[in-house]
Amino acid sequence: MTGRVEAALAERGLTLPQVVPPLAAYQPAVRSGAYVYTAGQLPMVDGKLPVTGKVGAEVTAEEAKDLARICALNALAAVKSVAGDLDRIARVVKVVGFVASAADFTGQPGVLNGASELLGEILGDRGVHARSAVGVAVLPLDAPVEVELQVELLPDED
Repeated sequence: MTGRVEAALAERGLTLPQVVPPLAAYQPAVRSGAYVYTAGQLPMVDGKLPVTGKVGAEVTAEEAKDLARICALNALAAVKSVAGDLDRIARVVKVVGFVASAADFTGQPGVLNGASELLGEILGDRGVHARSAVGVAVLPLDAPVEVELQVELLPDED
């Protein structure tokens, strides 16, 4: 059965992807108490990056914003892999986003709005979060964007 969060995704024409396999020695997500921490999620679609390069050079800010949405979907898939159900999300506590930026690109917050807006659309008040948007020289596989989530879960039912 599909929960409320996945139904909200479906209403927007989105589906939760499979968890992206790790590229190195880490887990896509880990749970510690009531919190789930995801690894940085790249905008992988069917095992591939749809575009590579620096934002402000080979990749436009609007393209990167769309890629940040994909990163957020991949992060939600990682959360579900350890929480069991996205309806268990009490709130998204923090989003950390990295933008591979051309030297003169300063629009990192606008790029990361792609992830933040998606979380707000599908989770409502539970998706409101603190956030960091960081410009970096390069990301794994020459990805333009990477996003990680810190999520608090509702208490386990007995």
